Amino acid sequence: MLKPRLATITHTLKNHLDLHNKRLSLAIGGAILAGTAAITGVAVSAVASSTEQSSVHEVQQKAGSLTYGVDVSRYESDYDWSASPAKFGIIKATEGTSFRDASFARHWREMDKKGIVRGAYHYGHPGNDPIAEAEYFLSMANSQPAKAGDLLVLDLETTDGKSVAEVNAWAKKWLSHVKAKTGVTPMLYSGWNFANTYGKGLAEYPLWVAHYSKAKGQLAPPADWKSWAIHQYTDSPVDQNVSVLTPDQLRDLGRPAV
Repeated sequence: MLKPRLATITHTLKNHLDLHNKRLSLAIGGAILAGTAAITGVAVSAVASSTEQSSVHEVQQKAGSLTYGVDVSRYESDYDWSASPAKFGIIKATEGTSFRDASFARHWREMDKKGIVRGAYHYGHPGNDPIAEAEYFLSMANSQPAKAGDLLVLDLETTDGKSVAEVNAWAKKWLSHVKAKTGVTPMLYSGWNFANTYGKGLAEYPLWVAHYSKAKGQLAPPADWKSWAIHQYTDSPVDQNVSVLTPDQLRDLGRPAV
């Protein structure tokens, strides 16, 4: 996957403190009306600060117990799954309508031997027909023996020159088609900023989000998502991830039992 280096979110706690001090000074030196307004502003600032602290606390609680996993492609064709500490692995299957990853079958077999959660992803190109790309991905994913709990993923991180609305509509068509054909609600992978811009209305699909400038598990979800399933926190030496879900909970997002 292509992982853009993502900018950090501006810290607001200092701003709240500065605002508090400024308004408190106005209260001391100003008229009663100005002082009243300042006190009101301080109260609002305190509520906002409390809300933010609660949000950060919730994220930190999530990070307390994380499941480790990796994702690979042909660039790591000889990745040693037997020695890997990963509890889940997601591998590239296809891209567009003409690329099949030659290492897919090997990775798929090795993860099965290891007994970890498996997933297959498709790198999408919104310049193509979404149904054609979805069918191309499924032809590859279905070429290997499937098991209950196998994950299906759309990797969306390029626009091909399309608008926000067009990329968003393309993703919805791809995801809904795969869901209708397989009974699996696919996962969406993207960088945090990309998902925040192009992911409106896609919150029904579990989010796998890349954000390298955040410590593993320490980030808030983008766009309409209330939570994320997987955080890709680095690409060194391979793409590394953590999930707030247990392996069994990840399997619940995958293929249903026959």
